[in-house]
Amino acid sequence: MMDDQAFRQLLKHLNLSWKGYRRVRKGVKKRIRRHMQTLKCREMSVYLAELDRSREVRETCDDLMRVTISRFLRDQKFWQTLENELLPNLIQHYPDEIEVWSAGCANGEEVYSLKIVWEHLKKKIPDLPKLQICATDAKTVCLARAREGIYPRRSLRNVNDDDLRLFFTPHNKQFAVKKSLKQSIKWRVHELLVDLPPSTFNVIFLRNHLLTYYQDPLKIPVFEKIINALQPAGILIIGAHEKLPLRTADLMPVAAHSFVFIKRGRL
Repeated sequence: MMDDQAFRQLLKHLNLSWKGYRRVRKGVKKRIRRHMQTLKCREMSVYLAELDRSREVRETCDDLMRVTISRFLRDQKFWQTLENELLPNLIQHYPDEIEVWSAGCANGEEVYSLKIVWEHLKKKIPDLPKLQICATDAKTVCLARAREGIYPRRSLRNVNDDDLRLFFTPHNKQFAVKKSLKQSIKWRVHELLVDLPPSTFNVIFLRNHLLTYYQDPLKIPVFEKIINALQPAGILIIGAHEKLPLRTADLMPVAAHSFVFIKRGRL
């Protein structure tokens, strides 16, 4: 049994945030306990020494610490604002191509949610720009699930019946994303803390990952690089309960949603 004190020791060692992990710690602690048992580490101090000694052990631990809970169209009012206001305004600035980065895309629910919104826009806006989505995650298993695009019904509870029929097919008591929704998506392995942003973008989703689970010394330099990768008039979306790790005049909050920002600057 791992108590909270031992878990806090691990979080401090990894520069991770207790506040971010507090609500999800039960499942994460269970995974770490199993890893410790496999390594025959009975004490946290021994486990921490193994993390420092072995790169392979550290990589496995990092993988076990990742939280990938999500669902389609999470925060429904935001997606409505994105469809009705934010994307139409952005398209006026960038009429030829819209490039989107889903950073820490987990199992792909956010990416396919965006594609559903884009399909809605096709009925409202003639001559939509070309859409390119770069969906990245450090976990190859998550990217494999995202590419496959098969989800339980509970992940789709915010998807209305018309969209469920248009964009999904029943698959062994679950639902599979149709091929038409999988177009214009590039799935890539990417470690936010190590790698530079893969390009520059008009929209960046940075939800419930970097800003939730990491301490400021790690997340602030990464966040600055991400902001530099956002084009002027571009949209940044963080988690609904997250806050920016630093004050910056470059980002203007969207009134209706405290977790959405527009980047200032000339095109």
